[in-house]
Amino acid sequence: MVDFSIYAGRWIALTETGTVASVGLTATEARHSGRSNWPKEHLRLMWISEYPPYLPLPEWPLAQLRTIISEWRGRTLSEGRMVSDTHPKDIVWLAGGPVRDLLLGRQIHDWDFAVDGDALKLARYVGDRLGAAYYPLDEERGAGRVVVKVPTTDETITLDFASLRGTSLEEDLGLRDFTINAMALSLDGQLFDPTRGQIDLENRCICITSERSFQNDPARLLRAVRQAATLGFHLASQTELALRAQVASITNVSSERVREEYLRILNISPAAQTLQALKDNGLLHYTFPELYALQTVQQSSPHYYPNAWEHTLATVSAVEDILTLLSGNVHDKTGDLNPCKARNIGSTGLSQFAVPVSRSIWEHLKKALVPWQNELLTYLNDALAPNLLRRDLLKWGALFHDIGKTSTRTVDEQGFTHFYDHEKIGAQQTRARLRALRFSNKAQNFVTTLVEHHMRLVSLSQTEVSRRASYRFYRATNNESNGDAGIAVVLLALADALAVWGHQLEATRWHALLNCTQKLFTHYFQQRDVIIAPSPLLNGHDLLKMGIPQGPQMGHYLDALREAQAAGEITTSEAAISFIYAQIEAQQA
Repeated sequence: MVDFSIYAGRWIALTETGTVASVGLTATEARHSGRSNWPKEHLRLMWISEYPPYLPLPEWPLAQLRTIISEWRGRTLSEGRMVSDTHPKDIVWLAGGPVRDLLLGRQIHDWDFAVDGDALKLARYVGDRLGAAYYPLDEERGAGRVVVKVPTTDETITLDFASLRGTSLEEDLGLRDFTINAMALSLDGQLFDPTRGQIDLENRCICITSERSFQNDPARLLRAVRQAATLGFHLASQTELALRAQVASITNVSSERVREEYLRILNISPAAQTLQALKDNGLLHYTFPELYALQTVQQSSPHYYPNAWEHTLATVSAVEDILTLLSGNVHDKTGDLNPCKARNIGSTGLSQFAVPVSRSIWEHLKKALVPWQNELLTYLNDALAPNLLRRDLLKWGALFHDIGKTSTRTVDEQGFTHFYDHEKIGAQQTRARLRALRFSNKAQNFVTTLVEHHMRLVSLSQTEVSRRASYRFYRATNNESNGDAGIAVVLLALADALAVWGHQLEATRWHALLNCTQKLFTHYFQQRDVIIAPSPLLNGHDLLKMGIPQGPQMGHYLDALREAQAAGEITTSEAAISFIYAQIEAQQA
């Protein structure tokens, strides 16, 4: 980390790479000087605290808040309200995660403030002064939120204000989850660290603030593992012992909170390592017992991984590789195996569950997917629920795609394992789990569709993909209620194939899957109105005029006509009428 002590009490302008572009006694001076020295750079203005560890404090929102809260303090004192005896000059502190991230040099989007007083009134006052939106987060606990755009970047940030828990700042910090989140910073940069969180940051360690931390809030059990993975830290030995002792209490946490923790966990790449840690410490057993059971499900050839749990983790990793490739972040491979080596993810990013595939297999995948990069990214980045994208749910499909194997495993006379209908059983189990986690209906339908149909690409790739076959595939996997899951089914099937075969994946088999993928993508993205969702040549009213009564048979005729249209066999209304009469005759014969 850069030593900013020589700039203490001054303003600096930083380049995007963290270079000090200019120094000034005022923000205006630093800004003008920086623009002269670095005219093409996007500069960030920082004020360097006069207190150790001399943190660079962003101009926005802290400079504005210092002024606003000074006004608020004056109003509070004029009303005769007493403030904390411990730090009488402060009534508001930056607290928790933002302080940790400042010490780590990480960018902050969500700012949390501890308030000695009425945080709801202060939040409303800050919102009014900034011309920003305000709403209460938790009126009972005295927490309010301000949502504001940064004028220089148009970025939206949140400012959360919460009243102190306890009678002092130190008591409030002592009630927090981990020492690295139990630090506070006055708005002029003075650090308060009663639980020695700064030392644990330096040691890259997650440590609970007290022996009762997990008992006070069992959701912290999941959060401990997640934060360790997010930051690349490890759990302190005593913290890990306390976690294992309290692991069963995770069942007392609401389904919504468990869901939110797992959503965040699956967004940490590589997620497989974190999922394995959850299995090892017992949390997976109490949250997703159907996934935990997969470690006992043995598999035979052609499976590269010996049990269904390791295969599941490999599939999650393969999905991440595909998403990374589509994001344009995969560099040329330098080795023959392991596509994860191509990721720009640092020394702790490689996972033992990264699928080992040959260079040629990976290159062929790139050639198949990259031409559709824009279309696929648009599809994957579409939200099916608030803050829940298709790409997020694709990982859930990978996580649950084989949970049906536990109850469907059989062994034939030659000793080979089979899992007949595991996708159908797994879809039922997936829906039950997602319903319990309070996912939206559309999200449930999307992930369940992925699980139920993840084997279709393999069977479809065994013959030439006709227009009719493509229409039937999307008819089964696409509808409004599941958010058009078909494309995600294809991507999951590719990831599953990589995890099944590993480096034993044959080129001919892989080419067949990729050729099938290309056909399905072409039909969906370029010929959707012709093959996937053709405009009906006839409707129910037309069939009524032809003497066909309403009922299931009418629906059958319309479905058959639509499929014939998609196959290119019927192109005009006249031909459609003849087709319907032919269907009637066949039915009566």
